[in-house]
Amino acid sequence: MVEGVSIAWWAALVGLAVAIVLILKKLNATYALLLGAVVGCLIGGASLAQTVNVVVAGGQSVVGTIVRVLAAGVLAGVMMESGAADRIAKTIVAKFGESLAIFSLAFATMIICAVGVFIPVAVLIVAPIALEVGNRLGISKLALLVALSGGGKAGNIISPNPNTIAAASGFGIQPSAVMVGSFIPAVCGLAMAVLLATLLRNHGAAPTLAEVGNGNADAAAESARELPTIGRALVAPVIAIVLLLVNPIGSVLGIGLLTRFQVDAMYILPFAAVIGLFVMGQGRHLLDYTKAGLARMTDVVLILIGAGAIGGLITNSDLSTQIVNLIKAWGVSGSLLAPLAGILMAAATASTSTGVILGSSSFGSSILDFGVTPVAAAVTMQAGATVIDHLPHGNYFHVSGQAMKMTVGERMKSVPFESIVGLTMTIVATLIYTLF
Repeated sequence: MVEGVSIAWWAALVGLAVAIVLILKKLNATYALLLGAVVGCLIGGASLAQTVNVVVAGGQSVVGTIVRVLAAGVLAGVMMESGAADRIAKTIVAKFGESLAIFSLAFATMIICAVGVFIPVAVLIVAPIALEVGNRLGISKLALLVALSGGGKAGNIISPNPNTIAAASGFGIQPSAVMVGSFIPAVCGLAMAVLLATLLRNHGAAPTLAEVGNGNADAAAESARELPTIGRALVAPVIAIVLLLVNPIGSVLGIGLLTRFQVDAMYILPFAAVIGLFVMGQGRHLLDYTKAGLARMTDVVLILIGAGAIGGLITNSDLSTQIVNLIKAWGVSGSLLAPLAGILMAAATASTSTGVILGSSSFGSSILDFGVTPVAAAVTMQAGATVIDHLPHGNYFHVSGQAMKMTVGERMKSVPFESIVGLTMTIVATLIYTLF
């Protein structure tokens, strides 16, 4: 908190509302969040100088997350630009065959996200395959998108992606702890996605030959180049995941040597990416791929700065205190504050990572005051952030809709089913950390 600054809770809500309205009006999310923070500070009684201090302090609070996100960009760039992600997706779909088509598409998207690829990019990678399979087997585009999006959400909470890094940083733990803690909810989310997609396979139109043709045309350049073998494509993500899990496994098994391995994701993710790149024989592209990875992270970093600013507004207000008092008055369990904060903040920004940043920075201390452990708070908040993070004022809604050749109306029909997948993961995560 900034010394000498005390902002009324209602002003923090007004600032957040201003940011949401501006995002809905298509103003750049970073500017919307920054402007919302400024408005909230000024009407809440802060001076111009104090407002600057609040915004700067909020931005500084997310620097640790930003550094790790930039490091994750190296792995994301290598996986996407080298063709490794494409190879993994195509291999999974080919191995499971047509009888398990829906499962294979959902599982492929889950794995692509789990190895560090953003969910919009994962959907873009698997979408051409899904369109072709849907056309051949008569599976509706609605069912296909639910499978892809649901599988992506499941993979997203067990990956070294910005949302997992944000959840871990917000509660002072390692990303690997969040990844391990989210595994069972992710499996349940995948199962729900497959179930819903199976029930919806005949609801709506299947992809047409023209749509399949357009998808293949977009992917022509990708298919023309030689993809790495599946063994080489898996080297980078396997190294990253193994190294990230060394410490948690040591803690669970009580092995002191493994427990002392406390290497941050900032080191592990770039290291795994570089090793994988050379194993694939593409070391000469190191500079190009890292540049591409950094470019993909730029928007995320900018949004995180905006989220940090408005998080500073909320932190310097008594909003969290008022919400805690409300929860106590209603007799609601304090363990529900983390998932509820994730749901509301992600819905407001239509972004999983931004929702987690806002939730943890604004309500983190209040959540922990209820006796919730940092791991439980991070896991349940991140799961909650997947419930309604796919609303139309975010990029994912439009990117995924365009990838599946859907109109806005068609895309809207999948929103409730995607929310069911996210809600399933949230309920499972909350039950696990509440009951056990």
